[in-house]
Amino acid sequence: MTLKRLVLFFVLTPIAVLLAVSALFGSWQEPQFQSRLELYQTNIALQAQAWQSEDSSDRNLKAVQEAILGDQPLEGATKQYQEARQSVEANLDKVNNKIAQLRSQSEITPIPAKLPDVPPTTKTSKQGQQQLQQSLKQLQKLLAELDLRLGILQAQQGQTDTSLKTWSELQQRSDINPEFGETAAVLNGLWSNPPRLLQNSQERIQKNLEGWFRSTALVQLYQLQQRQDALLAVKAAQQESATQAVIKLAVIGTIPTLAALIGLILLILLFAQRLFKGKTSLLSQNADVLWSTPWDGETILQVFIVGFFFMGQIFVPLLLSRLPIPRPVGDVRLQAFYVLVSYLLVASGALLVLYFSLKPFFPLPEFWFRFRFQDKWFLWGLGGYCAALPIVVVVSLINQQLWQGQGGSNPLLQLALESQDGVALGIFFFTAAIAAPFFEEILFRGFLLPSLTRYLPVWGAILTSSLLFAIAHLSLSEILPLTALGIVLGVVYTRSRNLLAPMLLHSLWNSGTLLSLFVLGSN
Repeated sequence: MTLKRLVLFFVLTPIAVLLAVSALFGSWQEPQFQSRLELYQTNIALQAQAWQSEDSSDRNLKAVQEAILGDQPLEGATKQYQEARQSVEANLDKVNNKIAQLRSQSEITPIPAKLPDVPPTTKTSKQGQQQLQQSLKQLQKLLAELDLRLGILQAQQGQTDTSLKTWSELQQRSDINPEFGETAAVLNGLWSNPPRLLQNSQERIQKNLEGWFRSTALVQLYQLQQRQDALLAVKAAQQESATQAVIKLAVIGTIPTLAALIGLILLILLFAQRLFKGKTSLLSQNADVLWSTPWDGETILQVFIVGFFFMGQIFVPLLLSRLPIPRPVGDVRLQAFYVLVSYLLVASGALLVLYFSLKPFFPLPEFWFRFRFQDKWFLWGLGGYCAALPIVVVVSLINQQLWQGQGGSNPLLQLALESQDGVALGIFFFTAAIAAPFFEEILFRGFLLPSLTRYLPVWGAILTSSLLFAIAHLSLSEILPLTALGIVLGVVYTRSRNLLAPMLLHSLWNSGTLLSLFVLGSN
């Protein structure tokens, strides 16, 4: 065995596996982005339920409102907030336990007598404690915000005693910013019998509440103060926000639902065709046709371990850390640009490793890395996107029950949701909808899947490449949904034998996600 193989198989590969496993288990304690996204949707639904039609021409919008929100939107929102609160409390317990473990370890760590200046904790443990303390503060703040909102939901459903108890318990907490306790006192006074109006009530409400919760509290305040002009103004603003919310929910709900319905019909037709036509059906097209693969597993490992993993997890981060450029902490445009540059460097490095790894085998056999514009790639890509929607939605629902709001998520999603800067969103869109589909489809469908057919049947190569595609995102909660998406991408590619088809599917998927986040996050 050559030195190159020894290093690749027994040094680099074990390191990559250990780092990947560590990253996956590290994501275990991180909250899923899906949980936060559901709260955004709930908040918009609360705004939408306040909409009232003043014109008979608004019947269509009223029908949309009723169809999307159902009969009991407040009850559904309360349940969502209670589940979110339980998840945050569970995460708080875990973080507190971790902090206690680190402190106990630091207390029992012996200090060598010859090195009296050595601190009892290492730099790594100190950094870990700092990160945990930051997570603890964020969770405490989030729990306080949830309690403020949950109390308003309870009060609006006539559960005044329960809401007063919620706010009273929040006032007694010493681990939060005093402003939240003061806001809880304001709300407690507004819904008490008799009511109590505290100083700076309006200021506290406007600062620590938003959306439907803010307008609801302000309506209660202005009614008690008998400020008719202010009351009319806040109700008018509430109706305007409610109209926008109904339109938002229609956009992010109707279009994907229609596409998923088309996809479900398409899946039924395809499986029926497969049942009656057998190997002449579309699903059987090229299903058993293997690629001619002149390289072995060493080349596959070389591309993915050196080109993909080490380039993305070690080389590029190390390069960026050495460059004299400021870290993009507060500027969302800089953050977006930083993400794009990082991704392009990783993609360029990985594609260079791929090129030089395959160069000895040029010219490549037929069907490798095919881009054919004169083909049905568009129909395969669009149809694959529609078919993927119901499959991934079902898998995601199961996944949510398994992970209970934990397992981490792609940090780009949070940035896209909270960013309302047009330039930043344009950069995010280019990264996710153009750069990512191009690079990832070349690597996973263009190279990995066909290479695996040297050792596996086509269906086995689809499953294996899909699982590796999901694991490569280094988020436990995304493994099942991304594996399902990867399977659809693999089926589309193996049947069409055209990389443009899975690239289009991948681009449509990421574009739809980003557009939904933009609509949800917009004010």
